[in-house]
Parts: sequence; structure tokens; C-alpha cells
Amino acid sequence: MGKVLALDFGIKRTGIAISDEMKMIASGLKTLDTRELMAFLKDQIPKENIDTLVVGEPKHVDGQAMKLETNIKYFIEDFQELFPKVKVERMDERFTSKMAFQTMIDSGLKKKQRQNKALIDEVSATIILQNYLY
Repeated sequence: MGKVLALDFGIKRTGIAISDEMKMIASGLKTLDTRELMAFLKDQIPKENIDTLVVGEPKHVDGQAMKLETNIKYFIEDFQELFPKVKVERMDERFTSKMAFQTMIDSGLKKKQRQNKALIDEVSATIILQNYLY
């Protein structure tokens, strides 16, 4: 059985989370420069036996799509050309950044650590993946 990879896609940075093979546990993997994302996926998809990619769907509070959605659609098109066998799913990502920040507070991270936007993106990807798995 393959694993699930989740993305909190952003213009500058993308947070990444991965599941275990049983698809029960979501773990933060890393955050990287979005320009490096496709090269990273080319390496990780076969290496980690990824069968599903979950991409966050950014929406405003009223449910309208954010501008970023256009970039995400282009990314998904490119991804599906490279990996036609990997299923792509979308998950509503409203409030995941706020939830990530609160999770960091609850886990006792110091203020300086909570200001790390890359860590917030990684935790957000983990929340997106948790929501997908459950």
C-alpha cells in the first residue's frame, strides 16, 4: 500500500507532510522553496511509494477561491503529466495556518520558533493531511 503526501502550496514556500503506509499517521516532512517542489516530488514519489497527493484548496471565509488557486491548478496539471498514476485529491485548507500556529503554542514552542513561517507551512500541511486521512 502506498503513502499519501500533502502540500500546503504557496507562491514562495510549500509545506509538505507524509503519511505512514497504513495511512493512519500524518507527519510533517519539510518546507521548501516552491521552485524546488517538482524536483523534490520527482525524487520522493517513487522513493516513498506515494499513491495519493493531497493539495490544499485555499478559500476565503465565504468559500470563494483565492487567487493562488490559479497557480495550484497549473501545478496540478504539470504534476499529473509527470505522475498520471498518482491520485490527486483536494482538501479545504481554510484556517489551517491559524490552527498550525495554535498547535505550535500548545506544544510549547517559544515565540521565536513560532515566527518561523516555514514551520507553520509544514504544520499546516500536516493538518491538511490529518483532515484527509480522517
